[in-house]
Amino acid sequence: MTNTAATKTPSTELEAAGTGALASTQGSTTIADTVVAKVAGLATREVSGVHALGGGAARAFSAIRERIPGASASVAQGVSVEVGERQAAVDLQILVEYGVYIADLARSVRKNVITAVEQITGLQVVEVNINVSDVHLPGDDEGDDTQAATGRVR
Repeated sequence: MTNTAATKTPSTELEAAGTGALASTQGSTTIADTVVAKVAGLATREVSGVHALGGGAARAFSAIRERIPGASASVAQGVSVEVGERQAAVDLQILVEYGVYIADLARSVRKNVITAVEQITGLQVVEVNINVSDVHLPGDDEGDDTQAATGRVR
């Protein structure tokens, strides 16, 4: 008969005790919503076929902000999250490239976001909801967003 208790690692003992990867007898770790949102935003942008994140107004504001020296676009634009002690839920609003099969793209985005968030934060991702808000057509350019936001034609 083998002794299975001797083969357990400290992390397995903690998980078996129900404390998870973010808590131990020496303290706990809290992950902020902004951290999860940034990780999810970056993971979404890595998937081929995703043109941008956020709705039209958010993209227009981002285009204006990029023109201001020293300002940068938000990595978490188009991402909202709910983070608990051990779990997270992610909502994404994306703009897809024309011609991409949206069902396959959604599966790829969901898989990439879940993998990245779980590996980087240690949280369990319970859901990734994706709202496809628009399709980017060939020939569209970023100037359209700025024009819509300012009402000015260049």
